[in-house]
Amino acid sequence: MTDRYSEDDVVASVTRLTRSQLVTFIEGDFVRPEREAGAYVFRRIDLARLELLCDLSQDLDLDEIGLGIVISLIDQLHAALQDIATMSRAIGALPADLQARIIAEMKRP
Repeated sequence: MTDRYSEDDVVASVTRLTRSQLVTFIEGDFVRPEREAGAYVFRRIDLARLELLCDLSQDLDLDEIGLGIVISLIDQLHAALQDIATMSRAIGALPADLQARIIAEMKRP
């Protein structure tokens, strides 16, 4: 399976997506494909995001403003989860006694 998709591939793969919606999502900065030789190139993560955008816009009937708000919140949550994973790895690399102290501090009210 490829990791890079053309505009045609995307419209064929994301069955609920029209070319017009794809343009709207790109222009609205909801998805940020790369550009190569004047054409958009999408990654698998872009396809997943487009699936989500279709769900939100079609199933929940969100307009562009609503999509912007929801996608922004999802992006913030994703960033926070990445930060938590990074902190968890850093704490996991510390000596056991220090890990125990950190965990005890986190449990304090």
